[in-house]
Amino acid sequence: MSPQPSPSPRRWPATAAAFPYHLTPPAARIRAATAARCIRSGIALTEGGSGILDLRPAALPALAALDLSHSELPPRLRPAAGLGVLDISEFFGETTGGVRTYLLEKARYVQRRPALRQVLVVPGAEDAILEASGVRCYRLQGPPIPTQKPYRLMLATRSTSRIVAHERPDVIEVGSVWCAPWLVRLATRLRDVPAVWFYHSDFPRIIAPRPRTAGWLRLGASALAWRYVRRLGRLVRATLAPCEAVARELRDAGVENVLRIPLGVDLARFNPLRRANAAATRHSFGLPAGRIAMYVGRLAGEKDLDLLLAAWRGVERRTGVRLLLVGDGPARRALQAGPGADRAIWLPFERDRDRLADLYAAVDLAVAPGPAETFGLAALESLASGNPILSVDQGGVAETVVRSGAGLLYAAGDGAHLAQVAEHLLGQDLEALGARGRRYAEENHGWETVLDRLFSVYRDVLAA
Repeated sequence: MSPQPSPSPRRWPATAAAFPYHLTPPAARIRAATAARCIRSGIALTEGGSGILDLRPAALPALAALDLSHSELPPRLRPAAGLGVLDISEFFGETTGGVRTYLLEKARYVQRRPALRQVLVVPGAEDAILEASGVRCYRLQGPPIPTQKPYRLMLATRSTSRIVAHERPDVIEVGSVWCAPWLVRLATRLRDVPAVWFYHSDFPRIIAPRPRTAGWLRLGASALAWRYVRRLGRLVRATLAPCEAVARELRDAGVENVLRIPLGVDLARFNPLRRANAAATRHSFGLPAGRIAMYVGRLAGEKDLDLLLAAWRGVERRTGVRLLLVGDGPARRALQAGPGADRAIWLPFERDRDRLADLYAAVDLAVAPGPAETFGLAALESLASGNPILSVDQGGVAETVVRSGAGLLYAAGDGAHLAQVAEHLLGQDLEALGARGRRYAEENHGWETVLDRLFSVYRDVLAA
């Protein structure tokens, strides 16, 4: 990283410190502002028995509504912490997966380290302030995105600026591409706060997943999207990519200072040892006997699930392996009306992470058909649970399959090849492949290792 002049000392406006609070059990502490002493309802940071942070509904007394654009804000947590990061992302909802998991794992990491603190700024149905030890979450009221539920837009410019000024983060990580980057730019106009951008969504690739066969309209829209990516890249000190294929794509597009930071997996939770209870798990979910291939994730058009469903009819006919889809999203209704849907097993988004881990360990194969995945956290969780992976040959999951040697790839957009490769994979020793995948996850993707690297990048950015 090229050296830069040392930044001038930051000047922060004074913020009132008076802030009465209500104590709850250590697992979840929620404070309410003086101007709005209680929050109508919200999502509390809690810590379940397994020790992982999660956001869960909390019913709080309804005395007054909280307005983060005006209400007094609570005193900073851990004011003596050596490094404070503010994470802001619109890719965070009650039934979303990878980004939500990443941010909560980061919160868990911060809680165990008194020298760190974290502020989360994410959208919600209403304004809320929530916290656990060393971690504070601001929910900013924002409208749902009609075609991208459960995502919401963050339009609260004043609230975001107030939060940044009050919390005084050392570094800001932007985790989405809609309004969040511009809210940060507005909030830091008069403050020297370095920002990084985590490239969670390869949206130009989503627009034109197969450029060679895309029409002029998609190609034109994708070209505009790449211009926007380059613009966002110039707003930050570094762009973080979760896999080397995406990092290379960003560099080729002209984005500078791109760093590969892979995501991690909870190795204790997602574990092949849960396979001992596979029969009971199948019974609890109402799953049939026999081998099952499973997709876990958002049900959206860019995931190529229509191709998977249509191709799997032949796979099931020749192998007897059923297809299970777990998740929700805007394409659910259309997918359930399409070819192959009648033979698939459909389960809703699973909020309970332990039940999800049980489910991973009760099936035989993971399927990851999305060609625009920047990483594919669900596929890694399945790999850690002892399942080999069938994946498309594009995107972050393909890189995981190649690096681990625990699966096979089929050509993007080719349903016949998908079926052929699936049948070949199902004829191999899935248990041995799953054991190979588990070893790879243990050696490369523990959250401790991943987040140590991430916070090292933050420190490098601050030192540059």
